[in-house]
Amino acid sequence: MQTSLHPCPCQTNPTAETTDALLSYQDCCQPYHDAFYNDNVDKIDSIRAESAQRLMRTRYSAFVLIKPEYIAKTTLPAQQSLLDIKAIETWATETDWAGLEIVEHTPKLGKRHAQVEFKAFYIKPDGEQAAHHELSAFVKVVNKTAKEKDERWYFLDPTVVMTVTQKQPCICGSGEKFKRCCALYV
Repeated sequence: MQTSLHPCPCQTNPTAETTDALLSYQDCCQPYHDAFYNDNVDKIDSIRAESAQRLMRTRYSAFVLIKPEYIAKTTLPAQQSLLDIKAIETWATETDWAGLEIVEHTPKLGKRHAQVEFKAFYIKPDGEQAAHHELSAFVKVVNKTAKEKDERWYFLDPTVVMTVTQKQPCICGSGEKFKRCCALYV
């Protein structure tokens, strides 16, 4: 059976009481992944995560389905070159993913930031289920050089060591000082 017909990895929640109406991968995260992996620039521009939560779900599915390039491409552009794609791929491959629970989505933190608190469940080598519990920050970046309005959500990776001072322009390109923008969330 094809992966696209199975429930989407981001729809699997081991803590949910019911499993009614799960979306298939084909109807959920696959269009986002396909737009990136098929190198269809027109499609990439038309398929954007409409919220930080949607982007986080596509990223979780990318971990489950071992799509490290997607993880990198949906991280803030200023951080992308600092990511270790091989390490992301290794972690995704070696983890026995068991499901996702969105604990809380805060869609509006200031002008362009959002947070998603989630639990990514996995099976430990001893067979016990555990959870990676995280509060992730996201930023909406506006491409001011595009002809049409181009806004995209990106993950702010707090593990990426960056050499930016508080008074420099922000890494997200907002035009604000770093200390008044993304520094509050990384």
